[in-house]
Amino acid sequence: MSRHPEVLWAQRSDKVYLTVALPDAKDINIKCEPEGSFSFSAIGVQGEPFHFTLDLYGPITPDGCKTKVGLRNILCSIQKDQKGWWKRLLKTEEKPAPYIKVDWNKWCDEDEEDTTCEFFF
Repeated sequence: MSRHPEVLWAQRSDKVYLTVALPDAKDINIKCEPEGSFSFSAIGVQGEPFHFTLDLYGPITPDGCKTKVGLRNILCSIQKDQKGWWKRLLKTEEKPAPYIKVDWNKWCDEDEEDTTCEFFF
């Protein structure tokens, strides 16, 4: 049975950042679909499968999805199809799954984006 890693998220007007906390992951597979579907799968350090699919709030540009694999996590930068701030990460208005949390270290308020928010991917 597949498990869910912790997923932290933050946004800018043009991008969504996801940090998947999965140390020493192998066989990482990420898929971005234009309608806003984001899928992740990987094998954990002890051979256990991890998988999740998110239906993001808005459409995305698949060519603008970039991934950077680190020792402790996987960073994903997802290009929004249209510039603008999303009200939430997911399409659904229900409370997100417990493994999805706001990344306060990367978070930027809409009115501060041009002055104090810098995150380089």
